[in-house]
Amino acid sequence: MSGVVQVAGRGVPITPGAGLHTARVAWRHSLRFRLALVYTLVALALISVIGLGVITLLLRQMDAQFDARLNERADTLAEAYVGPRLGKVSVPAGGYTMLIKDDRVTVASLSLLDYDKSPFPFEGQREVNIQNTPVRAVTRKVEGFGTLWVGLPTDALVDARASASRALALALLVTPVLMLLIGLWVGRRALNGLGRAAALADQIDPTHSVATLPLPAREDEVHRLLTAINRLLVRIDAGQAREKQLLGQIVHELGAPLTVLRASLARASERTADPEVQRAALVADELTFTTQDLMQLARGQLELKLAWHFIPSRTLQGRLDRLVPGTVFDGDWTGSLLCDPDRLTQAIRNLLANGRRAAGPDGRVVITLTETPEVITFRVCDTGPGLPAELGDRIFEPFVSGSGSSGLGLSVSRQIAVMHGGTLTASTQPTSGAEFVLTIPGAALGDDEDEVGEG
Repeated sequence: MSGVVQVAGRGVPITPGAGLHTARVAWRHSLRFRLALVYTLVALALISVIGLGVITLLLRQMDAQFDARLNERADTLAEAYVGPRLGKVSVPAGGYTMLIKDDRVTVASLSLLDYDKSPFPFEGQREVNIQNTPVRAVTRKVEGFGTLWVGLPTDALVDARASASRALALALLVTPVLMLLIGLWVGRRALNGLGRAAALADQIDPTHSVATLPLPAREDEVHRLLTAINRLLVRIDAGQAREKQLLGQIVHELGAPLTVLRASLARASERTADPEVQRAALVADELTFTTQDLMQLARGQLELKLAWHFIPSRTLQGRLDRLVPGTVFDGDWTGSLLCDPDRLTQAIRNLLANGRRAAGPDGRVVITLTETPEVITFRVCDTGPGLPAELGDRIFEPFVSGSGSSGLGLSVSRQIAVMHGGTLTASTQPTSGAEFVLTIPGAALGDDEDEVGEG
């Protein structure tokens, strides 16, 4: 997904694929996985309870039908018994019968001839085992002949129980896997809009604009959530606009008095060598540049345009030497630069002033200029303690400072470098203090008329 999202009449570009790595989360922290897991566990519990209930009910019905069949067979045989020999009775196939009198078997079916004329071995037993076959039996009193014993094999019931147990176990194993996979797929489709919104939100740069998020077509819970977030973003954007407006007004009100104060102190320092007057003049310069940094912050990069000029490098050197006395200039300053002289001076001056504060009055600040047709590099080194390791790249964020300054200078310097099409990086050297490297494109890359003009 690419394009531009709008808020308050301003557009913020959305780059395809940018920020998606931050939108991905570990599977154990994924809302989609947690929802799928919850539904899987619920389904597993329901299948276990319902499956056990259904199987138990079916097995009980089968058991009742078996008992009904066994009792029907016993009743039929008892009623049909008409003589002293059981063989005269039509005996259904697949069962066992014996006639017991005085605790002895007087008559037995063909499959039980081993028990004929022997003591009855199954007294009081309902479930017996005959020739490795489980058998369930009932008895009936036959008047004048003793007791009729009738049995049926229960191997069909045993097989049914085993099949039902295997089916339930298979269902409990397969269903959770299928439910989890289906839940992940459904969750991915259902939460796809929220994932895209998170990716888009990750691409918005709040230093430029707080852009609203595109809403999904379906008005579901995700739509409601994004609508609430958009209302919050609009309020944040309005608050930032009011803050920038107030900041710009404050800087404007401070600008005129500071200009008069700076000029008066400059004339006073020319007439006298009083160190207090000179120190006050330096403080006035510092306040003037701080107001410029604040104005840069209030305007923002989107509202600021560069006034391109082709100037000698010596001109820039002269400006910096007056603004930050005591700077050591190294490298080749005989070339020319295509830049906005005021903005580039402000950016490099901030780097030099930051290095001067870090190095102290007895320290050393060196700026080295190297130039190629493709890139111009300004390298600012100081003999201070170096950059705070815990800050890292946050040193370029507004109001983040490791040297006791306002924390605006480095942020503004990077912004100006980016506006020139360059970069600004920082590091700590093993044998010295901090090193800042500011690069801008070489003059050979900016000869086209459409790249040079007045902002």
